[in-house]
This record gives sequence, structure tokens and C-alpha cells, in this order.
Amino acid sequence: MRFRLTPRETSFYDMFAASADNIVSGSKLLMELLGADSSAKAEIAERMRAAEHAGDDATHAIFHQLNSSFITPFDREDIYTLASSLDDIMDFMEEAVDLVVLYNIEKLPRGVEEQIEVLSRAADLTAEAMPHLRTMNNLTEYWIEINRLENQADQIHRKLLAHLFNGKYDAMDVLKLKQIVDVLEEAADAFEHVANTVETIAVKES
Repeated sequence: MRFRLTPRETSFYDMFAASADNIVSGSKLLMELLGADSSAKAEIAERMRAAEHAGDDATHAIFHQLNSSFITPFDREDIYTLASSLDDIMDFMEEAVDLVVLYNIEKLPRGVEEQIEVLSRAADLTAEAMPHLRTMNNLTEYWIEINRLENQADQIHRKLLAHLFNGKYDAMDVLKLKQIVDVLEEAADAFEHVANTVETIAVKES
């Protein structure tokens, strides 16, 4: 760790942790979506929308703190990238739930449950990792595991696309379902972006 002569603003750590905890809440709502009936899906979508708004507030708080801080715990561009990437995860999860409701999807295709399970695991790992930004210790396993989960998500996504295009769905349903599974895949990619940013920060601070 580099020795610094000047004090650093430490509230960023708490704000990153709060943002990641909110993502865990979002991942739990995704899990609730599986097997829910139409009325329950609509209620879950409302709760997810509230969680997404809370995520936006957390991101704006980080940006405000960044703009008002002379000394930051690590590079400003990395703070901005990390906050934005965390916000992207929440946006993609909220979009997926919203599409399920808007398209009135009664039953999600086989394999979506696996996608959501991967996202849930990634959310837990990300929330566990954020407090370690204070010391930059015990983070290597985090970004290695997130990378493994993202590779797993890629495989699940390809299998889902093959399933959707096997001729058992009509063309309109394929378009709707593909959009949903694609957005869930984007959420998995966003988790990897967060992990890559954390790795970059750790390397710079070592």
C-alpha cells in the first residue's frame, strides 16, 4: 500500500457497500420472479423499480461526493467507473423484470433460473468484496470467481438462445424472450466490469 501524507475521504467505502447491498436486494427480487403469478410479478416489478431508484440515489451520492472531495481514496476515474458499473447492474436487473411484466410473460424458458442463480451469487460476492476496498486485502478470489461466473453465464446464455430458436416458440415469443435473456446476460457482464475495475484499483494501490 502506498504511503500517503494527506488524509483521504473515506465515506466512499460506505457508499460503495450500500450500492452493492442494494444489488443483493435486486437479485432477491429476481429470484422471487421465478414462478410468480401475474399479479405477483407486477408487485415485484414495483419493488424492483424502487430498488433501482435507490441505486440511482446511491450513484448520485457517490458522484456528488467525488465532485466535492479534494482528496479521494483512489483515482477519480476509477471511482466514477466503479459507481457507474454498479449502477448498470441494477439497471439491467430492473429492465429484465420490467420486460417480463410488459410482455406479460407467464412462464420463463428453462435456463433463465440458472441465469438468475448466477446473478444472485455474483451479487453476494460483490457485496462481500466492497468492504475490502478499505484495505485492498482478500480481493483476488473475488474477481477470479466473478470471472468464472461470467463465463458460466455466457454458456447458459448460449444454451438459452439455442433453446429459443429450436422451433418450439413462435417468432414473436422468441423476440420477447430473447430480449429478456439478453438483458440478464448484460447484467452478468456488468458484474465482471465491476470486478475488473476493483482489480485495476487494487493493482494501482499495491
